Amino acid sequence: MQSKLVLKRFEFVRHTWFLVLAVGLAIFVAMDAAFIITLNPRLLPTVLLLGASLIPATFVIYVYQRVQAREVPLSALATVAFLGGALGLLVAGLLEYATLRQLGIFRLLGVGLIEESAKLIFPLVVYFRGHYRSEADGLLFGVASGMSFSAMESMGYGLAAFLQNNGGIGALEETLLLRGLLAPIGHAAWTGLVCAVIWRERQRAGHMTLNLAVAAAFLTAVLLHTSWDTLGSLTSRLSITWVGFDFAGLAVVGTLSLALLIWRMRKAGVRHPLHAHGG
Repeated sequence: MQSKLVLKRFEFVRHTWFLVLAVGLAIFVAMDAAFIITLNPRLLPTVLLLGASLIPATFVIYVYQRVQAREVPLSALATVAFLGGALGLLVAGLLEYATLRQLGIFRLLGVGLIEESAKLIFPLVVYFRGHYRSEADGLLFGVASGMSFSAMESMGYGLAAFLQNNGGIGALEETLLLRGLLAPIGHAAWTGLVCAVIWRERQRAGHMTLNLAVAAAFLTAVLLHTSWDTLGSLTSRLSITWVGFDFAGLAVVGTLSLALLIWRMRKAGVRHPLHAHGG
């Protein structure tokens, strides 16, 4: 009896997400150590790729198993993850370069609006094709696109930190670790929330629809994103007296973002119907 309880307590080690995390972490640590020892620049891209994508990939797999979107093949999920993140980052980068210098005090609101819109581009392509119709599918695609966007963005931030600190490996590691840990309560939560509501409202109406619920979910994501960026930008400029309040604000925004994603995950699991194809 006791042995069964012990096995049940450690049952999580049998899940795919844990195996991906454990194996990926071991490979990253080994690669990072090799880079530190040899200072071989050819190892840097691999360190960046593994460090930026490990936690996002683990979280996508975790959500995939939790919401039980059984009809979504891994090929479709991988396509949405890669193209959703790449296309989103490309469009966001171009639009931010072209417009943000003119927005003044509304710059961070513009970032939130542009990035939350850009991450939806490829998931909406899947939505309009109509092959995957449940809220669970939409949430999964949103999380995948958001996490891929975050991972690709993190590679850029990691490289920038490395170069700005004259090849400082510590700065690189810190950037990748921090952004990886925060990704589930940021881009993944915001895009997952919006896509879950978009898919849910079509499921309720029986046809594609853009209504107040969808608009409210998108506005919520933009405001959470803007609040996060605003608080984050203040951290480096505030006196030490106010930094604690700033981190408290980030904790509130992150907790709210994650709570909304968990709420939609639970609803998607409850409502998960038979998937209708076509149309």
